Amino acid sequence: MSAFDFEPLLEAVKDLHRNHAALQEFAAFPDDITAQETRPFWIPAAQLLQDETRLTSTNYAHVRDAVIAAAPHVQWRETYKDTDIGADFMDRFGCYEIIGRDTPFASNKIRSFVVYQPAHLHYPWHHHPADELYVVLAGQAEFFLEGASPTTLHPGDSAFHPSNTPHALTTHDHPVMTYVIWRDQFETAPVWSASVGAKV
Repeated sequence: MSAFDFEPLLEAVKDLHRNHAALQEFAAFPDDITAQETRPFWIPAAQLLQDETRLTSTNYAHVRDAVIAAAPHVQWRETYKDTDIGADFMDRFGCYEIIGRDTPFASNKIRSFVVYQPAHLHYPWHHHPADELYVVLAGQAEFFLEGASPTTLHPGDSAFHPSNTPHALTTHDHPVMTYVIWRDQFETAPVWSASVGAKV
């Protein structure tokens, strides 16, 4: 079990929710949060995040830094381990949950995550029942949503993904760190969106 103090991470996330209009509109910060023990689980992308030097940010640097400080002590996810996504994606795509289950903080009202991608990585088309909001904390990336034009987002920008609507994410010359929040139907994991011709 980790003895790391996760409170600075929670305070940084609370501050983000208080000061980001899209997050406030998407879901209220949960009032049922309880601290819980979590077993750290390390993946190669976690080390990439620790070594990353190009996650530039201004207004969200304190959230970025809290996310990185907690990185050695969290349970990094392997959501796509049993798919044919390939070793390169599995070694370079990083995600850990902050609020939800198997996380430092439990809640029955939302799930929230941090997602990190180094430069030149494509997160293929996927979908899930939960409504989702991405907020860019540092770096930049190109976001895709079925039926919409691709958009390059920077720190403070957000992308809304409605329930079961395929979406994807690509980094080019810059890495990206995002805060991701799910509401409603959040017990079902993402699946690849073959309906839009995605190849994994």
